[in-house]
Amino acid sequence: MSQRVVVIGGGVIGAACAHYLSQSGWQVTIVEQKTFGSGAAHGNCGYVCPSHILPLPGPGVMGKTLKAMFSPNSPFSIKPRFDLALWRWLFQFARHCNTKDMLSAGITLQQMLNSSKSLYEELFANEPIDAEWQTSGILYPFLHQAGMEHFAETNQFMRTHFNHGADRYDGDAVTALEPALKPGLAGGWHFPGDAHVRPDKLMSSWKSLLESRGVAIREWHEFQGFSKGGGVSSNGHPAIACAKTSKGEIEGDAFVVATGAWTPLLNQHLGCKIAIQPGKGYSLTMARPQRCPKMPLIFEEHRVAVTPWPSGYRLGSIMEFAGYDQSINPRRIAMLRSGASHYLLEPTAEPVVEEWYGWRPMTPDSLPIIDRSPIADNVYIAAGHNMIGVSMATATGKLISEMVNHQPTHIPIEPMSVRRF
Repeated sequence: MSQRVVVIGGGVIGAACAHYLSQSGWQVTIVEQKTFGSGAAHGNCGYVCPSHILPLPGPGVMGKTLKAMFSPNSPFSIKPRFDLALWRWLFQFARHCNTKDMLSAGITLQQMLNSSKSLYEELFANEPIDAEWQTSGILYPFLHQAGMEHFAETNQFMRTHFNHGADRYDGDAVTALEPALKPGLAGGWHFPGDAHVRPDKLMSSWKSLLESRGVAIREWHEFQGFSKGGGVSSNGHPAIACAKTSKGEIEGDAFVVATGAWTPLLNQHLGCKIAIQPGKGYSLTMARPQRCPKMPLIFEEHRVAVTPWPSGYRLGSIMEFAGYDQSINPRRIAMLRSGASHYLLEPTAEPVVEEWYGWRPMTPDSLPIIDRSPIADNVYIAAGHNMIGVSMATATGKLISEMVNHQPTHIPIEPMSVRRF
C-alpha cells in the first residue's frame, strides 16, 4: 500500500504539491474549504516571471511605501486598525529594507523562479494541460523619461548582481513592439524570458489531470486541525495521524499545509507564528479589445498589470492591507481602468466577465515559507508566495515532494525556513 499524504489547500501551490507527490508514488488527498482553484489562483494575472527577482523590501522602500499606503488614491493602502500582527509584520518588513537582505532574498527568488519556469515548460510539454501558455515576455511601458531612466538603474542592478535584465525600447520603438500602446510614450523595457498562463484554466485543467491520476479532491471540507497518532516524530513530538475537517477525519502519513493567506489562522495547529499578511488584490476580466496587446504589460508608474489571452483579457493590481475584508471597493476597480487608460488605445472592452478580489500571502522579506512544522516532522508548510504564487508553484511542489520523500532538495530551503521570523 502506498503512503498517504493530505494536502490542505486547493490553490495553485496545493495543486503543484499534489502533482509532484503523486508522481513520486504517494496516494494524495487534497482538502479544500471551498472549491478547487477558487482562491488567489483564480483571478490573478498568471505571470510566470523569472524577471521578478527583486523582493519588495529594499533600500528606501519603507518610507515610500508608508507614504503611499496612507494615501486614499494610492494603489497601496493600509486600513487603519489595531492589529498587533500587522504592525509586527511592518516592523519586520522595515528591517529587511536594506541592500544586504535584498540581495540575499533575490538569490533564493531567482532560484525558485528559474526552476519553476523550467518545470512549467516540462509540464506543458509532457502533460495534457490547457492553460493558454505563452512565452512572449513581459513589457514595462513608461509615460515619462524619468520613469525610463529609473528603471534603467534597476535593470543595471539586476544585470550586475543576477545576470538578468530587460531589453530597452525608446520612444516609437516600444509602440512598434506593442502596437496596442498609445503613441508618444517615453519607451519601455521588455523581459523576453517571461511567460504567462490563464490561471483559472490552469487550475481547472490541472484538476482534471490530478483526478485522472487518482488524486482525491475533497471540496467544501474546512480544515479544523490535526489529530495525533501513537508514534513520535524525530523531534520528540507526537506524529500527526489525521487531518480533522468539517466532514470528518482524513488519515495520512504526511500532511502539507498550502493555505496561502489563510495560514496565520492555523498558528496553533502548526506550532509557530506564521508571518503572513493578506494583501488584497483586484482584477477585472473582460473580452479582448479590438486592439488587444500581444503580450502582458506592467505599468509601473500607475501600478496596473495587463494580461491578454486568446480567450480573454485582464487588468489587475492594487495592494490593500485590510485584513480578511471580503468587499469589492468600486474605487479600486476604477483605478485599474484609469491606470490602463494612460497607455493603451483600448484599455477595456465589453462585456466584463468578472470583478474579482483575492488575498496574496505577503511575507515581510518576500520569500515563501517552505519548511516542516516545528512540532511535527510529518507536517510541511508551503505558503507565503506573495504576489508570484503562480510563478513559484512548480518549484514549490517539487521541493515539497523532495522533502516528504527525504531527498536532497534541488534548491536550498534554509532561507525559506519558518523559523527565520
